[in-house]
Amino acid sequence: MSVDDERVARATLMRVVEPGVTGLLQHVADVGVVQTLEDIRLGRSIGEVDVAALQHRLSSASGAEDLAAAAQIGARLVAPGDSEWPTPLNDLDWVGRSSLGLWVRGELPLAEAVGRSIAIVGTRTATDYGLLVAETMAAELADLGWGVVSGLAYGIDGAAHRGALAAGGVTVGVLACGIDVPYPKGHHKLYSRVCAEGVVVTEHPPGSSPQRTRFLVRNRIIAALSLGTVVVEMALRSGARSTAAHAAAINRHVMAVPGPITSAMSGGCHRLLRDRPDTVLVTNAAEVVEQCGHIGDLAPHASEPARTRDLLGPMVARVFDGVPVQKRVPVANIARTVGVSVDVAAASLAALATAGLVECVEDGWAMTQVGRADRKARTGPDADQLALGWW
Repeated sequence: MSVDDERVARATLMRVVEPGVTGLLQHVADVGVVQTLEDIRLGRSIGEVDVAALQHRLSSASGAEDLAAAAQIGARLVAPGDSEWPTPLNDLDWVGRSSLGLWVRGELPLAEAVGRSIAIVGTRTATDYGLLVAETMAAELADLGWGVVSGLAYGIDGAAHRGALAAGGVTVGVLACGIDVPYPKGHHKLYSRVCAEGVVVTEHPPGSSPQRTRFLVRNRIIAALSLGTVVVEMALRSGARSTAAHAAAINRHVMAVPGPITSAMSGGCHRLLRDRPDTVLVTNAAEVVEQCGHIGDLAPHASEPARTRDLLGPMVARVFDGVPVQKRVPVANIARTVGVSVDVAAASLAALATAGLVECVEDGWAMTQVGRADRKARTGPDADQLALGWW
């Protein structure tokens, strides 16, 4: 059988069967695509698969027509073993949920588009907070050279695609319907732009309509195409939870963005963080890259701007704490309050005066306006961060 004949047979089988059916996928792995089609045609038993239902579909299926319909819109069928096939998808074999192939639309080779990518998913009814986080994170990932994978749905998915596109990055949309069926209709322009600047993929043949169960099945593709999945906003009952579950099942990183504890749209993220100890809390793209990237891809440590007090040594900072805010007292009083000798207190006060934090008037010490502002900011080292011997 020629390569073209085998491709027609694969396209036909993808028209006949639904994706992710474990028993049928195992049969294909054992005997191949062509023999599987023949077994369906002859009504042979294939595990617990309803072969009669497949025979009904087979009677009107034509892989050649599907390939031609795809070609008319510039789409193609990518199968396992093709140079364009993303090898990470093969990890779905571990859970018996492999893919027979993907219909692909877009100029970029699929394997290249998802070579280093992150899935960003979440609720369709996102809040302004969730939309901002998803779009910003996707744009930042694009700036760092990472691709973004999502499901082209309303809410978080759409924001993720738009963020990546706005930054000039690569984004991949995974459909639960035919490659020529923009869904939802309100995202027709977004679908067209992803096709033009990124890649759109689906397991369903041209013309296939979206169905509820197909969204849950397609989520495994989103998870497998990515090095990790970030859930931005998710209610307690959400399809995005299945994407996270698929990611965990094939040893992908699972991350969640926290939200207000009063927001129902963040309840699923918080539950994920509580229920799955391997879920990592992330707040920006740098933390995502630190989790999923190479060794050394560390997120910068966020900190407040350094203040004068932060530069003080432990003993000088201790004396500073003993200086009254407004009342002026002798150096001996400060030494007694802090528990140091008068000489140590005097030397520390001299250093503090040089820094502009305290002043001495008529043998009495008090904080300056700068010192009061610095103390009010409370940016000094926390007690649990001080060396044990600082006293």
